[in-house]
Amino acid sequence: MPFADHTPRIDLVPAVTRQTFRRWGCALLLASTSLCAATALAQDRGTSADANARYQSERALCLNGLSNQDRATCLKEAGAARGEAQRGNLRDGRAAYDQNAMIRCNALPASDQEACKRRIQGEGLTKGTPAQGGVIRELVVPDNTAK
Repeated sequence: MPFADHTPRIDLVPAVTRQTFRRWGCALLLASTSLCAATALAQDRGTSADANARYQSERALCLNGLSNQDRATCLKEAGAARGEAQRGNLRDGRAAYDQNAMIRCNALPASDQEACKRRIQGEGLTKGTPAQGGVIRELVVPDNTAK
């Protein structure tokens, strides 16, 4: 014969209070989820707006012939850049350019690397443009070894 458990059951929290906690918990969870979704949507819209503004600027350069590329290639690249920016895959082009320039300085002899890095950081004179065939950077560094 099975033993019957005759100990009284004591609920520390009444059923009404538990039900209220569940409702408030669900409401809080729903509100926080909505807030997170709204924040993500706003960030996406900001990214999209920035990408579209940059695209319009690049497109204007393409149409005015100021891009150093033929029009068809320029428009294709501007559209591709907008798509990558909207997906969050486009990095700051200037930062990547400067980093690559610094890496190229490492290929020079050790005695020339410091002057190269200083030129990349903007010291000295800069002449020319890519449209003119290239950019020439010049930095005159006194020779401290001569006495």
